Amino acid sequence: MDVDIGNALAEVASPGVSRDALERLDERVAVAHERIEAGRADDEQGYAALNLPDRTDPDEIRAAVEPVADADAIVTVGIGGSALGAATITDALGTDVDAVYFDNVDPEWVRARLASLPLEETAINVVSKSGTTAETLANFLVVREAFEEAGVDWTDRTIVTTGESGPLADLAARHDLPQLAVPDGVPGRFSALSAVGMVAAAVGGGDLEALLEGARAEAETLSGSLFETPAYAYGATTHALAARGASVNAMMPYAESLETYAEWFAQLWAESLGKDGLGQTPVRALGATDQHSQLQLYRAGPRNTLVSFVVPRERAAVTIPETEVDDLAYLGGTGLGELLEAEFEATEASLAAAGRPNVRIELERVDASELGGLLYGMEAACVLAGELAGVNAFDQPAVEWAKKATRGLLGGGKFEEADAVAEKTTLRVER
Repeated sequence: MDVDIGNALAEVASPGVSRDALERLDERVAVAHERIEAGRADDEQGYAALNLPDRTDPDEIRAAVEPVADADAIVTVGIGGSALGAATITDALGTDVDAVYFDNVDPEWVRARLASLPLEETAINVVSKSGTTAETLANFLVVREAFEEAGVDWTDRTIVTTGESGPLADLAARHDLPQLAVPDGVPGRFSALSAVGMVAAAVGGGDLEALLEGARAEAETLSGSLFETPAYAYGATTHALAARGASVNAMMPYAESLETYAEWFAQLWAESLGKDGLGQTPVRALGATDQHSQLQLYRAGPRNTLVSFVVPRERAAVTIPETEVDDLAYLGGTGLGELLEAEFEATEASLAAAGRPNVRIELERVDASELGGLLYGMEAACVLAGELAGVNAFDQPAVEWAKKATRGLLGGGKFEEADAVAEKTTLRVER
């Protein structure tokens, strides 16, 4: 992963950061790096995520999924970090099976998706560290019932990924189900490079070793300077721009296979950094599609947005046929990849010409190794940005509030947060 922050400099963009300001900020990066390395050395809560490339055992994951190696589909039942990392990996790399994610509890969608699956050839991976996540357990119960009604023994098709104790761990022990560990000290949104994110890829024949090798290679670049560390260059630049008014971060990969990555990034960035009145609002975009929708705002709207591009240098070759239409003749004989690259370069230049900050994140190609480096690099960038902002990147108190309110509303205990629901202010306009 390489990072080009030239179009975020004050000489190009507003808001922008001057070279002198980056030099001063680099002194703080060095201090933050020492803190990060100390946290990694002690396997502290959160910082332990940056040790996953060396701690995750692909053979252990493959052994756990062996009983469902014949699967034509795998349903991952999880939410947030228990699903988005896995979906990012399978969507980016492709799989030999249909990888489905039950990460919402919309009843129509769940019912329709279940009805479309060949349950006798479908594996289940239920993921929750606590084993008590309401959405995950509700969906799992629905999935389990569907298997039973179809006459399929769900215990022969289920893998459990959870913590050492809790309802799911008890279930795995009771039915002798394959069980993988959610790593200790690692928030869900930072867990893509563990069993949490790699089971579906393993069932689908993914190259887990290359994924981890790419992450390890990115980890080796971490140093005390943003000018030597791509991940820190991105994290420090986003922090500096946020302080100067770039309150929105539009993540815009120019690769269809990385669309889900933008969703993963949105959770990572929002849940980790959105605290104490600070943080950037992440927006999910896709090049070139969103040149025809969101780009108008980013180029001509409020000066509050950083656009982050992710661009592979190598793409598949698909030639555009010649055409007799004069106005389209320039396209004939070129490739779709060349067109997409030109679309990206034009968009990047368009933003720079309008003085709007943007950053380029380059990959060699979209493959397992490069994806592992990208995921690790963004996690390290996020941790650094948290250090520079003085916020805890690893907790999520606002999310916990809503969880308690939901549980209280469903009769799962007495929580004062649930009482706030009845206190909603209304100003209803009816037809």
